[in-house]
Amino acid sequence: MDAWRIAAEPYYAPSGDECAAFEAAYAERLPMLLKGPTGCGKTRFVEHMAWRLGKPLVTVACNEDLGAADLVGRWLIDGGGTRWQDGPLTAAARGGAICYLDELIEARPDTTVVIHPLTDTRRVLPIAPLNELLRAHPDFALVVSYNPDLHAQGLKPATLQRFCALRFDHPPTETEVAVVAHESGASPELASSLVALGVRTRRLRQHGLEEGASTRMLVRAASLIRRGIAPRAACRMALVTPLTDDPELQQALSAAVDATF
Repeated sequence: MDAWRIAAEPYYAPSGDECAAFEAAYAERLPMLLKGPTGCGKTRFVEHMAWRLGKPLVTVACNEDLGAADLVGRWLIDGGGTRWQDGPLTAAARGGAICYLDELIEARPDTTVVIHPLTDTRRVLPIAPLNELLRAHPDFALVVSYNPDLHAQGLKPATLQRFCALRFDHPPTETEVAVVAHESGASPELASSLVALGVRTRRLRQHGLEEGASTRMLVRAASLIRRGIAPRAACRMALVTPLTDDPELQQALSAAVDATF
C-alpha cells in the first residue's frame, strides 16, 4: 500500500468544519458521501484527509463503462497461466486504504450492489470468482462522491442511507481567491479578478449554462496568464470554450470576460 500513500501535504483551504467531521466519521469507520459541483474541491479534500490521517488513498474515476468486476478484480492470462488480479476496491479493503470512488453515479448499476456489504456493520466484500468473503481491514474506509446538479435522480435511497454525507459548494470568495493564488502562483489581485469572473459565470446557470466555472478552471486560467497568455485569451481558453458550445452562451461568457479584463 506504500505506493498509494501521499507523501506531501495537499493544499486544502477548509470552508467550515468538514475536516473535523471527516475525522470523526473515519474514527467510526463510517462510509462518507461527498456531494457538490464539478471542480469545487471534493477530490482535493479527500487527498488532504488521507494525508492528514496517514492512510493510503486508492482513487477510482468512475465512468459509464465501469462495472463491478473493474472494482473487485478478475482473472488474467499471462505466460504462466491464469492469475487473479485484485481490483482497486478489493486492494483497498485488503490493505487498509481509503478507497475513493469519484462520481460513483456515473458507473454501472452493479457497482452499487458490490459496495453495499462494505457500507454497513458487516464490512465485507463478496468475491464470487474466488468464492471468498473478504473482511475489510480495520483501517479501510469508503468515500464516494457525485454531482447532484448534473444527476437529478441521484443515487437510490437504499444506497444513500448507508452513508454520512457532506455537501460541498464553491468556496467563499476569500477562500477561493486564496486557493487560486496558491495553486497557480498568481497575484492576489489576479486571483480576485478571476474569482469575480467565476461568480458571474455561475449566475448564468439560471440562463441555460449547465455549470459555471469551477475553482479548477480558474486556477488553469491564472496559470496561463502567469505564463504570459493575455488574460482575455487565457479565459477563453480555460473557461469560455470548455464550458459550452452554444454560441449565445459563449457570447455571454465572453462579455463577462471582457468586462473583467
